[in-house]
Amino acid sequence: MADPDSKAAEAHHDLVAQPHEEEAEGPIADAEAAAAEMSSDERPLGRPGRPLNRRSPFFVGMIGAAGVAVTYGLSQLLLSTRDVLVMIGLAFFLAVGLEPAVSWLAQHRWRRGLAVSAVLLTLVGILVGFLVMAITPLVDQATQFAAHAPEYLKDLTSKGSVLTELNTRFDLQNRVQELVTKNQDTLMNGILGAGAMVFGALTNTVIVLILTAYFLGNLPAIRRTIYRFVPSTRRPRAILIGDQMFAKIGGYVLGNVLISLIAGGVTFVWLIVFGVPYALLLAIGVMILDLIPAVGATIAAVVVSLIALTVSLPVGIATAVFFVVYQTVENYYLSPKVMGRVVEIPDVVTVAAVLIGGTLLGVIGAIVAIPLAAAVLLLLREVLFPRLDRA
Repeated sequence: MADPDSKAAEAHHDLVAQPHEEEAEGPIADAEAAAAEMSSDERPLGRPGRPLNRRSPFFVGMIGAAGVAVTYGLSQLLLSTRDVLVMIGLAFFLAVGLEPAVSWLAQHRWRRGLAVSAVLLTLVGILVGFLVMAITPLVDQATQFAAHAPEYLKDLTSKGSVLTELNTRFDLQNRVQELVTKNQDTLMNGILGAGAMVFGALTNTVIVLILTAYFLGNLPAIRRTIYRFVPSTRRPRAILIGDQMFAKIGGYVLGNVLISLIAGGVTFVWLIVFGVPYALLLAIGVMILDLIPAVGATIAAVVVSLIALTVSLPVGIATAVFFVVYQTVENYYLSPKVMGRVVEIPDVVTVAAVLIGGTLLGVIGAIVAIPLAAAVLLLLREVLFPRLDRA
């Protein structure tokens, strides 16, 4: 019969808590001897023991308490990482939206890496062009204001001008100087805060683009991994429905971007023809707001029409009529032609989805609400409703 002490030494791992001291370990040495007898070449870690009694009060209470703790911890984790999760979700949404373009290039004998690079470079080029178009007019307008600032000061101090009368009556110059002096810290904090906000927005944009590139490059592997979570008996059906959902999201994103570009271009031409100031900035604003379904185009039309009133009343009225006509053409001709039957949801669901998405996640939520609502309706039509009809 083998010595128990030698058996205990065999179970004691050579790289853990050495040297092995038989006398100091006491009852642990007995357990180590039993562990050495349990271990074999076929089962080096021994046979599993009897499962715990899941009906025991202690086990039920422990599982219940652990469930509450895990649920609370997950909710706190989601709240603390909300901004990061939004960026990850937006990046994945953009990747799915750009996937149709990548797949189209891949089907035309482009390698996937090259196709992803081409699509992303096009996207970055559009973003850089947008920034250049938006920043340059602002710099020009600020330069013009600085160049005319001496004239404004001269008018303020000259006799007989309207500004002089207002300054004399209300002491505007001293009041403004006092306001600036008292609130220098507030103004400086506001300027620094605005700079930090712009820097944060640019940083988040770069992060989203990098995540989009990763998701887009690895989307086939991500797709396979998602479908691996579905049982094999239901996997074929899940593939058909899942691919249809991806196609709806991708078609909606590309179609919405194309329609917004058309809206911005048409608006820019109209404003240039009628001499409305800040035509480029207003056209860019229309393009961005047109991305927001249901309400974005209306907001853009109101803002641009009000600015057009500064030219003349007829121009303002004509601009409002222009937007009404264009929205009619977009809603009843462009959208069906560009998007086709990619998104098939009722109008009331569209409005409700936009309102809920905007409340939860702001502009991003309003943009992604419609394709997500279309995906949910697809699941309802293909999965839930047939089961309820058979019940």
